[in-house]
Amino acid sequence: MKPFVVCEGTAAPILQSNIDTDMIIRIERIAQLSRGELGHWAFETWRYTDNGEHNPDFILNREPFTRACILIAGANFGCGSSREMAVWALEEFGVRCVIAPSFGDIFFSNCIQNGVLPVILSEVQVQQLARQAQSGIAVRVDLQAMLVSCDQLPDMCFTLAEGARQSLLQGRDEIGQTLMYGQNIGDFQARDRQLRPWVYGLE
Repeated sequence: MKPFVVCEGTAAPILQSNIDTDMIIRIERIAQLSRGELGHWAFETWRYTDNGEHNPDFILNREPFTRACILIAGANFGCGSSREMAVWALEEFGVRCVIAPSFGDIFFSNCIQNGVLPVILSEVQVQQLARQAQSGIAVRVDLQAMLVSCDQLPDMCFTLAEGARQSLLQGRDEIGQTLMYGQNIGDFQARDRQLRPWVYGLE
């Protein structure tokens, strides 16, 4: 996955609470499409009218938010069904970071595994940031410094488990992290094969 160090750009406020994974990407699209084809359908119910045209009232259809790389969301973002495709859809749309007061647990983990940074800030901070972002000013999220910043506001600190932070900084999912220890794993298996050959069966 692509490493995450700094993301700076337009941030789109979508402050409704309890936006679930089905709202992010509908189950019908997951059944019909493959990875790489989902970004067009992110937030489909809000982005498109019944006749398939762009809904001009939805923020991601208005400039400069059509190119938003950051979402500022309400509490419990990504709740509901545990579908990794919701993160795929956001990432394919161009979102690298979601800032919210809280997240669905599985969605939070899926973000880490797919190079999207979930940032938890207080409700007050999220509201302050959203008000500034509505004007289209750039927001900067620095994972190295663990700071969110934009004009007119003090820098906002956030926390993230160090293992998750390093995974994002290095661009390594769990498989990638495991492969870093390939030599150690091979050495262990060689020793263990001598001690317990029956475990490995017939070759």
